[in-house]
Amino acid sequence: MLFAPDTEESLGFIVTLGNTDPGASRSGEDELASVDDLARLLGAFVFTGRIDLDETELQDVRAARALLRRIWTLDRDAAVVEVNRLLRAGKALPFLVRHGEVDWHLHATADDAPLGERMRVEAALALVDVIRSNEMGRLRICAAPDCTGLLLDLSRNGSKRFCSVRCGNRVNMMAFRERRAEDEE
Repeated sequence: MLFAPDTEESLGFIVTLGNTDPGASRSGEDELASVDDLARLLGAFVFTGRIDLDETELQDVRAARALLRRIWTLDRDAAVVEVNRLLRAGKALPFLVRHGEVDWHLHATADDAPLGERMRVEAALALVDVIRSNEMGRLRICAAPDCTGLLLDLSRNGSKRFCSVRCGNRVNMMAFRERRAEDEE
């Protein structure tokens, strides 16, 4: 599957943000528990504009995380309702920008809008592309039985099942052990 680069980057950010949730994180802990955690998360992505790095911003980003995790699992029609709500709430007015090394891409909020609002609106813009392409099936939850990690399947054949190699290896090892135990019976 091929989306515009800014769409793929926004979808990748949703995955990373969503996978800081305690049920999805590698550590099993909330990886967005502090302002320092938020700073580390933002360090891996390019966010321009206002960044306060305070407790209010952290709580808003955590709320965005919960909302985006929920939208990730919706069917196409239900996702449309939520995406439209996000765009309206953010007073989104899309415009093209280019800054630094990043080529032309969409923004839809003012640079001084709160970070959580900008995250929600950028996510909504990316989800618009997914919905319009009828590719909601590319947004999944990990198939590992003990993982709720988000995964974005950009593979050609749409066969990605696990959020990480770690989960895939763990499931494959469990299946191997089950087969081996059956053979020993």
